[in-house]
Amino acid sequence: MELFKNTNYDFLGKKWPFIIASLVLTGIGFGSLAMRGGPRYGIDFRGGTKMYVKFQDKPQVDKIRSALGAKVSGEISVVEIADTVSTKNEVMIDTELREERELDAARKGMVDALNTTFGQSTGKLDINNAGQQALAERLRDPLARAGASLGDQQLLDLTKAILTYRDTPPRSGLIKSFDELSGVTGVTPQVIAAMNQELYTAPFSIRTVEVVGPKVGGELKQQAILATLYALGGMLIYIAFRFEWIYGVAAVVAVFHDTLITIGLFSVFDKEISLTTVAALLTLVGYSMNDTIVVFDRIRENLKLLRREKLEALINLSVNQTLSRTILTSGLTLLTALSLWLFGGQVLNGFSFALVVGIIVGTYSSVFIASPLLVFWQNYTESRKPAVAAAPAPKAKAAK
Repeated sequence: MELFKNTNYDFLGKKWPFIIASLVLTGIGFGSLAMRGGPRYGIDFRGGTKMYVKFQDKPQVDKIRSALGAKVSGEISVVEIADTVSTKNEVMIDTELREERELDAARKGMVDALNTTFGQSTGKLDINNAGQQALAERLRDPLARAGASLGDQQLLDLTKAILTYRDTPPRSGLIKSFDELSGVTGVTPQVIAAMNQELYTAPFSIRTVEVVGPKVGGELKQQAILATLYALGGMLIYIAFRFEWIYGVAAVVAVFHDTLITIGLFSVFDKEISLTTVAALLTLVGYSMNDTIVVFDRIRENLKLLRREKLEALINLSVNQTLSRTILTSGLTLLTALSLWLFGGQVLNGFSFALVVGIIVGTYSSVFIASPLLVFWQNYTESRKPAVAAAPAPKAKAAK
């Protein structure tokens, strides 16, 4: 399929606005990184505890932060997550810990603080934060006393059905009333009565808890940096071997440019860099490099066919010939990444944001960053060549 046929756009003639835009974006990114003291790493890299908590009503961020500060030492971050179907009224609680021994205490302190502030101290079990085994054990005796005794497997099936209902959107971990469980398979009036007797519904639900030790986080950060550098180095060697060394340098500079702008925009928008973000960066490195190689491969073919053509005109021709392929692959991939960014939820937000930015920047860098570098290098080498001395005019023969 070819969207554009016989196009003749002067891409390299429009290179300077894009080069200037890249310099501006890079400068803004570096400025943001300098003001923030570097990227905002997630707990994957710096170590700590991260907890996602969903509330029935709009969360009171200041109250949550104050309650946690009384139980957990160190800096605490409470960030309200943008509303979607599954993340409505949800917050992300983040603590940074410097000692391995603090991890379990911090996790327990966070849970205790939320239970003390928003829960009940009646001795009942909170169904919105209970696991299957705890729920089954709490219901076993009350059901037996009510004449609705269940076997072990029946009880596990019942509690599994209750928790599946609880965790399915739009509830996403929150049950407001036991009466709404009446439609769940196996939930009889006796079961509802037992739940009213032994359980209560807290106005919050702890969705997930992530814990990473500081030592492990530091090792992961080092490995992530090395993985990115090794990928760039390997690609430089491959392209230098397949084409010429200047092609490899141009491609790696373009990909490095894409990575720097993406990291800078993460800082500008105050987004965390986690392991999934590094995976996205490595993905866009490969994607941008592939797009650049397609253009370079066409340039190499045209160099054999059009030896007398100027390099700038030949690059323009090559980019025009690959334009349909670039629009189709980049456009469809961008649509997929946009869908993940808009509808993928908080867990995939950083990953999809990196892909969206990387695809846009990587597509134009193949044309307006990598290709002009070839022209700049040729002009530089041409200017360094010594001028050829003009041949002396032949002497006129003396008349006889």
